[in-house]
Amino acid sequence: MNGRKADGPGLEKLLKDAFSANRRAVSKLITLAENDPEMCLEISRRVYAKTGRAWLIGITGPPGSGKSTLTDKLAKLLRKDGQKIGIVAVDPSSPFSGGAILGDRIRMNDLTLDENVFIRSMATRGHLGGLSESVLSAIRIFDACGCAFILIETVGVGQSEVEIARIADTTLVVSVPGLGDDVQTLKAGILEIADVLVVNKADREGAEEFANMLRAAQLLSGESGSETWKTPVVLTSALQSEGVVELMETILKHREAVNTSKTFEELRRKRLREEILLLLRYETSKLIDGLFSLERDLDERLPDMYNRTVNPFDWVQMKVERIKTAYDRKS
Repeated sequence: MNGRKADGPGLEKLLKDAFSANRRAVSKLITLAENDPEMCLEISRRVYAKTGRAWLIGITGPPGSGKSTLTDKLAKLLRKDGQKIGIVAVDPSSPFSGGAILGDRIRMNDLTLDENVFIRSMATRGHLGGLSESVLSAIRIFDACGCAFILIETVGVGQSEVEIARIADTTLVVSVPGLGDDVQTLKAGILEIADVLVVNKADREGAEEFANMLRAAQLLSGESGSETWKTPVVLTSALQSEGVVELMETILKHREAVNTSKTFEELRRKRLREEILLLLRYETSKLIDGLFSLERDLDERLPDMYNRTVNPFDWVQMKVERIKTAYDRKS
C-alpha cells in the first residue's frame, strides 16, 4: 500500500482494522476516499452493509454562532454516557492547498485525545452544497466503525444549511442574538429545516426576545414542526456549558419521536434514493464523457464558441444525437 492508494489486500486490512475502531485505520480510509473518487465509491460499497445504525446530528447556522463550541460540548456529554462518536466538521477550502481551513476546530483539541472520538475536518472543495461525496463517505465510515452518534458541523453559509437537513436525522439550526439573524432567519427559510432551533450565547442581552421572535416567526410561517414533533427553541451558552444538557435531552426526545414515526423510515428511504440517483447520474455522466470524448471535443471547439462562430447549443444537440444513435445501434 502506498501513501495514497490501497491495493486489494491493503484495503482489506485497512477495513478490518477500521471495523475494529482503530483510529489510524479509520483516518487512512477517509483520506483514501477523500483523495480518489473511484476509491471513494469502492470504500462506500464495502462499508455499506454495516451502516444505518448511527444517529446523525446536523449542526448549522451562521459563522460566529458558536457551532464548534456547541459541537464540542455535545460530544463530551455523549462521551460521559459512554457513546462512541464521530465528528465531521466541514470547513471552507483553502484557496492555496484546497484543504480545509480549520478555523474554530482548534477548540475540539482535547477531544482528539479520546480513543472513542473520531474527528475529521473536511474541505468543501468548491462543492455547491458544501457537502461533497467524500463527506458522505466519511459519515458512512464512522457509522460502519461503530459510532452511535455522528455530529456534522457545516460551514454555515449558503446551500449547505439546507443540504444538511437531507442527511441529518436531527438538524440543529444555531442562531445568536445580536448578529442580525432575525432578518436572515426569515429570509433564508431555515425554520423549515430545523428540528431544534438553538439560541446560543444566551447570556447576551436580548436572547429571550430573540427566542420569542423565532417562536413568533414559526407561527407566522406555519413551520413549527410536524404532527409528531413541534420544533422547540432551546437557549444555550455553550462556552459556559449552560443549556447543553437540556439541548442533548431535546435531541434524544426528537430521536425517540421520529423513531416511532412511520414517516421516518420513508424519509430515510427517500434520502437513500436521492443519494443513489445522484451517484448514478455522476457515474453515467463520467462514462459517457469518456466514451465520446466530450470534454476534449469541447475544449477544441470552445474558442469557436467564444467567438460566436459555433453555436454551443447546436453542438450540445449534435452530441446528444450522436449518443442516441450509438445507443440505438447497440440495442
